[in-house]
Amino acid sequence: MASARLSPLDASFLEVESTSAHMHVGWVATFAPPADGRRPSFAQLRDHIARRLSRAPRYRQRLADVPLGLNAPTWVDDETFDVRNHVLHTTSRDLVEVADMVYSVPLNRSRPLWELWVADRLADGRVGIVGKAHHCLVDGIAAVELASLLLDPEPDPPEPDDDGWHPAPAPSRLERLAGGVRDRTAEQLDLLTLPVRLARRPERVRALVAEARRAAAALADTVDPAPDAPVLNDPITPLRHLSLVSRELEELRRVKRHFGVTLNDVVLAVCAGGMREFLDARGEAPLALKTMVPVNVRGDVANGDLGNRISFVFVDLPCDETDPVVRLRRVHEEMEQCKASGLPRGGDAVLRSLGLAPRSLQNVVSRLAASPLAYNLTISNIPGPAAPLWMRGCRLERAHPAIPLSDRHALSIGLTTVGEGAHFGIYADRRVGPDAELLGAQIGGALDELLALAG
Repeated sequence: MASARLSPLDASFLEVESTSAHMHVGWVATFAPPADGRRPSFAQLRDHIARRLSRAPRYRQRLADVPLGLNAPTWVDDETFDVRNHVLHTTSRDLVEVADMVYSVPLNRSRPLWELWVADRLADGRVGIVGKAHHCLVDGIAAVELASLLLDPEPDPPEPDDDGWHPAPAPSRLERLAGGVRDRTAEQLDLLTLPVRLARRPERVRALVAEARRAAAALADTVDPAPDAPVLNDPITPLRHLSLVSRELEELRRVKRHFGVTLNDVVLAVCAGGMREFLDARGEAPLALKTMVPVNVRGDVANGDLGNRISFVFVDLPCDETDPVVRLRRVHEEMEQCKASGLPRGGDAVLRSLGLAPRSLQNVVSRLAASPLAYNLTISNIPGPAAPLWMRGCRLERAHPAIPLSDRHALSIGLTTVGEGAHFGIYADRRVGPDAELLGAQIGGALDELLALAG
């Protein structure tokens, strides 16, 4: 696979990583073993995964820096790639215990930036997988797509042939430096020739003006300061805990249909209700929390690609509202305004434009955008596979996401759908963050409240 340079957004996730903020996307999945009792061993599961890595070549590549930091790093083939460094075995019978251990440790940047931990003997008889991949490698959508690549739509598919992969030689330091300079020069020349291209196609001027307006609105939304929320935005530690909450997807759909809103509106509203109860139980005054909501801008053309193709909108999560229906309406109205104003596309334009700025400025902007000045918490809704999937005869039952925490952010909430299940991952700093188990129960209570009102 040819090398590829990190986009400005991908590179930003490297820049904001620290000893206390590990920027990996995670997922915790459980599988039902085959009914006939032919339970696969760890070695068989590892070989099963290894034979499917040809479907995701980036997972056999590592990062190579550009000398002097003149440009973003590139992906190059890992000459010493060994699947045994990435698909690892645990004898623990508690999947949450494994997740807390795995997510509290950063990935090794000298290797391809992913790991899968296999717990093949859980206490309930199921098989568990704890996965993590660096955010510079995948966003939430791409992580789900990757999981689908490693799984199969039938229990006993034919084994794929060995793709005979051999690593391409890594470029030398001089070649990486020359490539970095060449790419930067091409970007600047592209900017300089923009007036000529616009003169040849005047209709593009109107489109460019509209895009600039959307970008300006998105930038203003980003720099609007978040309220002070010490319970969420004090300094954090590297230690993590992931609470797993599962509900029927039909419950969310029932609320959606009754109130005429979107599924994402329901997710945000029940999170607002749960956060309100959580703050109230701690004696904190409930307030509207500025919440970052990732939006997929990947599109059909980009499906199957890794890297990040997301934008962000910011929502004032109405944790200050006592009425659950009013909370839902407020969320719905704000999200509709975001869509109507083109904020997701504007945010995407800002991120793409950032690539034209000097690297030092890109790094400063990345750190500011990931700070508690910009937002209080993240809530992400990630559609998962609707059709059944298997891993060597073991059927996928659940998958819970872990949305990464940047510095001074002690909480994120993610939702992944699998079949007819809706699976929350409440991800928190286990030492200074919210009690994730309690918050999970309170989010469930907020959903029950809306279900009762939906009849």
